[in-house]
Amino acid sequence: MRHPIDRRSFLRIAGLSLGAGALYRVAPALAAGPGGRDTARRLARANGEGVTPFSFVQLSDTHVGFRGPPNPTGTLAFERAVEVVNGLREQPELVLFTGDLTHDAEGRAERLARMRRFQQLASGLRAKARHAVPGEHDAAIDGGALYREVFGETSYAFDHRGVHFVALDNVSRPKPEIGAERLAWLRQDLARYPVTAPIVVFTHRPLFDLKPEWEWFTRDGAEAMKLLAPYENVTVLYGHIHREHVHQEPNGRHVAARSLIFAFPDPAAAAEKKPAPFDPQRPFRNLGPRLLHAGPGASSRTLALGMEEVELTLREHSGTEGFQQLLRPSTLEG
Repeated sequence: MRHPIDRRSFLRIAGLSLGAGALYRVAPALAAGPGGRDTARRLARANGEGVTPFSFVQLSDTHVGFRGPPNPTGTLAFERAVEVVNGLREQPELVLFTGDLTHDAEGRAERLARMRRFQQLASGLRAKARHAVPGEHDAAIDGGALYREVFGETSYAFDHRGVHFVALDNVSRPKPEIGAERLAWLRQDLARYPVTAPIVVFTHRPLFDLKPEWEWFTRDGAEAMKLLAPYENVTVLYGHIHREHVHQEPNGRHVAARSLIFAFPDPAAAAEKKPAPFDPQRPFRNLGPRLLHAGPGASSRTLALGMEEVELTLREHSGTEGFQQLLRPSTLEG
């Protein structure tokens, strides 16, 4: 008898969304009922590896090299995020960066220096398995040539503990699109996996039309989602919009991460895409983490998410003191 994984039961989340995103805890979908154990065994046979619990962090839009009125502190939030991740009791096994690692600059030498600075800061993470995709600030100016020289391919895939991760470049072409060549690559990559395989796509721009007039979209994102449509467990992680956002589609959930430089406004409420003003008394305003706990919901096919909003403040704006954490618990079921 076939027991599909409930999409909402695939990602068990327990951790921090460090401005840039969340610490996700992944486990077999046992909350989907007794069939979850059978599903885990099927995945073990199909993928050659069982889905076993692990956690990973998503960080996004670090914009190394940016310094201006929206955030005159430069990489301070990025550096603090590294400290917070390193201080987690349970260390994440992976760190995913969803684009705009650097802020664009004139001249190859300055762009290269910013990429090297990003590498230096990211190397401070205790988690050594780090994966990234470019944002338009990293790759648009030269079609991703320098990015590939420094970081490697802009689209690639790997497996971790029975989960298939896909890094998908949707920024290095002249238009905000994936392109026919990469879509063909994605089709070939996915064809190797059964429809029951858990898939996590990480990319920069949203793969749906969130706010096209703000360039919060991917022209051929719907084509990518068509290729993913047969798969029962799809999660898309993205950045670009500098704020949290969750979008549910029939064949997957899209989750945006906050930036580590400044926040953009709510597209449903704001007329213009202007960065939130910098508050020197609260330099991490709108960059605060979210701590999430997952467990079975009211029925066997739902997942309850207990959330704690974490607001981080520096004791000294320019010093190296630690954080104060203010927790405001709430619970969601979805």
